[in-house]
Amino acid sequence: MHGFSHLYIPGPTNVPEEVRQAMNIPMEDMRAPDFCDFVRPVLEDIKKAYRLRNGRVFIYPSSGTGAWESAISNTLAPGDKVLMARFGQFSLLWADMAERLNLDVDLIEVEWGKGVPVEEYAAKLKADTDHAIKAVFVTHNETATGVTSDVKAVRDALDAASHPALLFVDGVSAIGSIPFEQEDWGVDLAVAGSQKGFMLPAGLGFLGVSDKALAINASNSPKMPRSYFAFDEMIKLNDTGYFPYTPPTQLLRGLRVSLDMMLAEGMEAVWARHAYLAEGVRQAVAQWEGCKLVAAAPEWQSNTVSAIYTPEGVDAKEVISIAYSKYRTSLGSGLNKLAGKAFRIGHLGSLNPVMLCGALSATEMALRDAGAKITPGAGVAAAQEHYRKHA
Repeated sequence: MHGFSHLYIPGPTNVPEEVRQAMNIPMEDMRAPDFCDFVRPVLEDIKKAYRLRNGRVFIYPSSGTGAWESAISNTLAPGDKVLMARFGQFSLLWADMAERLNLDVDLIEVEWGKGVPVEEYAAKLKADTDHAIKAVFVTHNETATGVTSDVKAVRDALDAASHPALLFVDGVSAIGSIPFEQEDWGVDLAVAGSQKGFMLPAGLGFLGVSDKALAINASNSPKMPRSYFAFDEMIKLNDTGYFPYTPPTQLLRGLRVSLDMMLAEGMEAVWARHAYLAEGVRQAVAQWEGCKLVAAAPEWQSNTVSAIYTPEGVDAKEVISIAYSKYRTSLGSGLNKLAGKAFRIGHLGSLNPVMLCGALSATEMALRDAGAKITPGAGVAAAQEHYRKHA
């Protein structure tokens, strides 16, 4: 077992060495008099990654799922009607959470491979003249299927209907990787996680909150029970540069460096880099006989993860197992109804073209070992040409 194991799942992503070294420090006092001088700039700079000028971003010691729960419990009440769409494992889980928290979920079922049905959302919002719908939920990037939805189009639908519903966005595998403009798109609550585009280990859940959502929370109209994820305690302590409970200080030190890297590169450049890397993977998949993207059309294709159907008769679980055990390469598994039918290549975070060419090479070998009749090197060559010509 020589060399490195290779990680090409859609999260956790590869951690840059600079970030890893920043976290390799002794434990520190999270109540020290000068700790606030470190925390306050982090809380301001993460807003820049969200493209949020007003409002605030909360940092929870949790996964993105914890930030989901915080968004719901701090702004909605049991029985509130919400509009959601289900088209993959993570939009499915979000809808399940909403139902568990006793929301009245108007759920639109969408074919896996497509994204948020904007026209159906627009029709429901226009028809809701009594404004019974209190929130509209958008899974920006469905990690299970490699599908990206149009968040701005949903905001436009809300505005066209003059509808006051809150706009919730699951941006866990989107924010920090693909275009996202919380302020300009009028997103009220946006969830992200440390282990994706922010290039950190799992353990931090991020929640961007608009002034509108903060005002609703402050009005005490939400009646949902909350304690650990309550906004008021976070606001009170964050304003002093501290947290209401023990923060993961090493992860925060890593976040400081990852934000520095992203903001120095520029968010537009970060987004362009992900698009460039993703297209190389798509060019490779197009050369693999019998394989195709789960994303049903180019407008749905994600720049952070590609979910790929294996050829007929080829078990995707076997492809993943061979890649891991024989070639020391981790590929993402097919989730739920895609289990055994598809695998995933994550192309977000700290990656470069040569790393992805390695991922594609290992994938080709694993596919062939599992019985796929693909031409050796065809996908890698297509990716190479893309990366050469569009560097």
